[in-house]
Amino acid sequence: MGVLQRFEQRLEGMVTGAFARAFRSAVQPVELAAALQKELDNSAQVLSRERRLVPNDFTIELSAADNERLSAYGGTLSTELKELLRQHADQQRYVFAGPISLTIDENDELSTGRFRVTSKAQAQVTPVEGQRMTETAVRRAAVILELNDMKHPLDPPGVVIGRGSEADLRVSDPGVSRRHVEIRVRPDEDDVVVTVVDLGSTNGTRVNGKRVQHATLDDGAQIEIGSTKMTIRSTRGGQTGTAQSPPMTNPRRPGSQPPSTDWPR
Repeated sequence: MGVLQRFEQRLEGMVTGAFARAFRSAVQPVELAAALQKELDNSAQVLSRERRLVPNDFTIELSAADNERLSAYGGTLSTELKELLRQHADQQRYVFAGPISLTIDENDELSTGRFRVTSKAQAQVTPVEGQRMTETAVRRAAVILELNDMKHPLDPPGVVIGRGSEADLRVSDPGVSRRHVEIRVRPDEDDVVVTVVDLGSTNGTRVNGKRVQHATLDDGAQIEIGSTKMTIRSTRGGQTGTAQSPPMTNPRRPGSQPPSTDWPR
């Protein structure tokens, strides 16, 4: 029995006949389930020979009429759709970028019976231990890292970003190495110089779409590691740095070993 068939049977057993009648001429739950499966298949990116990365944050847009019909059963339907996503991912050996999130929204531009499914990879982020994340701390910082919906102040000497416990800022993206990249912040007279250094990651680091080992970052520079994108913001406007600086050891870790390539797992 396929995943979609099991989904239908479970849903039918949980709701009343009124539920089925409500959907007779509108969006069927199995249509949403099939669309989510297709979204996973179309979005899968190769991590290794046996693993593929898929989005974990899904949005279903419905017409006003369909959304009204679904709203009474939103909790049950959402739970079952998430379970279907997990089962399909297990069968296909997909790896989610983070915890599964599913939102059902109303879109007035859609007519009854029509819907839209979109997705994105949204890794779970654990801020640097002890870092103040208040609005005051963000305003006082010269440089800010925008990551998902979080604004993280960057103070000298900087921060190591990765998936493992040895990283300062942890990102639960399976395409990110345990110690993936270091963002270095160095005061320079009345400004700061911000550089990024790849720490021998498996999948590499991109800045503004270009793969780099080391680069100086300007205001608005976008860094991409795995399926996670983040942006450097200067609170003072303009450039955060103007000169390239050579890679150096992390001043917070005297005597630390040079970075080694590690496979995400």
